[in-house]
Amino acid sequence: MTRTLRVAVVGSGPAGIYAADALLKSDVAQDPGVSVDVFERMPAPFGLIRYGVAPDHPRIKGIITALHQVMDKPQIRLFGNVDYPNDLTLDELHRFYDAVIFATGANADRDLGIPGIELEGSYGAADFVFWYDGHPDVPRTWPLTAEKVAVLGVGNVALDVARILAKTADELLPTEIPANVHEGLKQNAAKEIHVFGRRGPAQAKFSPMELRELDHSPNIEVIVDPEDIDYDEGSIATRRGNKQADMVASTLENWAIRDVGTRPHRLYLHFFESPVEVLGEGGRVVGLRTERTELDGSGNVRGTGRFKEWDLQSVYRAVGYYSEELAKLPFDPDSGTVPHDAGRVEPGTYVTGWIKRGPVGLIGHTKGDANETVASLLSDYAGGELTPAALPEPEAVDAFLRERGVRFTTWDGWQRLDARERELGTAEGRERVKIVPRDEMLDASGA
Repeated sequence: MTRTLRVAVVGSGPAGIYAADALLKSDVAQDPGVSVDVFERMPAPFGLIRYGVAPDHPRIKGIITALHQVMDKPQIRLFGNVDYPNDLTLDELHRFYDAVIFATGANADRDLGIPGIELEGSYGAADFVFWYDGHPDVPRTWPLTAEKVAVLGVGNVALDVARILAKTADELLPTEIPANVHEGLKQNAAKEIHVFGRRGPAQAKFSPMELRELDHSPNIEVIVDPEDIDYDEGSIATRRGNKQADMVASTLENWAIRDVGTRPHRLYLHFFESPVEVLGEGGRVVGLRTERTELDGSGNVRGTGRFKEWDLQSVYRAVGYYSEELAKLPFDPDSGTVPHDAGRVEPGTYVTGWIKRGPVGLIGHTKGDANETVASLLSDYAGGELTPAALPEPEAVDAFLRERGVRFTTWDGWQRLDARERELGTAEGRERVKIVPRDEMLDASGA
């Protein structure tokens, strides 16, 4: 193949954009050249950076600046509002591209198989995150009538959910939250948030900065029970070998020994409490039953047979994200990933990011992941194992989508939408106000 290598990337979050960047930094990009088209089912790019990061975390959203620099390159095009496989099937992608990389991430909540989890008032964290981040495909309102709320999980998503529930609406107003989210949060009745983890402080998956941020709000009193500060040999080894785990444990220790203050909303971090049942009456959540656990010497825990019932009216499970199965690709339902060999599903079809390795690690881990996948793709290219596209001309894709009636957005369209959201923000003295309805996003993009 002597012409430009044509690659499609399905998904425009960090995983997909890092893969595009790795392709453009390769030797093949110099000769004979690489052209990358990025497909995204949302009208706007950036995946969970836009729809999964809490609005009061502008530092993480700053990653968008680096992603922007990649997407600005002339060898990359964006096709937003294009859904795989409804608008483009795998066979159709291979008709236009020599190789296809799937970087579709993980958007669903992992199941938690305990009785009562299906009751009214029990929610997946991902759905709540999508609501407060202005995702166009979720309801515009959210029931926030519970005064006492449980959050199950000890990762950063659990912290985000707990923090948004514990802050006031006006605290969040300077962020990019849409008007419907601000109005919804003004009705929030939550006064107590209880975060539950079945293991101990040394096993918590919080990042140190995210944890410390909880204590910065003038409205949130963070409370840790001194009895929950416990370590065994495995926990001590974890602290010695993992600086972040040690910093998290130290922060929790300091909170456990201080006097409880008077800030109006109380956020309890509970350890060694394993949720075993969501309690209900009349189909609604009225409480949570947990089993007390204890360390077994290795850093893992075992049940003690002692149970406690907590008076709560709402439960959010933040026990991990889960990827959706992709049409025409193999899928492992246990891990929620596509089976692969160093990112290679088969020559010509590849995966990267959470659909490849599962929803673990921070955003930075995604870059090495993309490099591995792109190395596999380029190896197949060098070995002549890619089936050349039948219609490699870039304009063939545009014509196909128009003929199919797909109202797609472009990189220029994103910049128009971005400018419009910033205009709306300026009018309110804020950096940005996110546009939520899909048709309004498409109109602002000039789709």
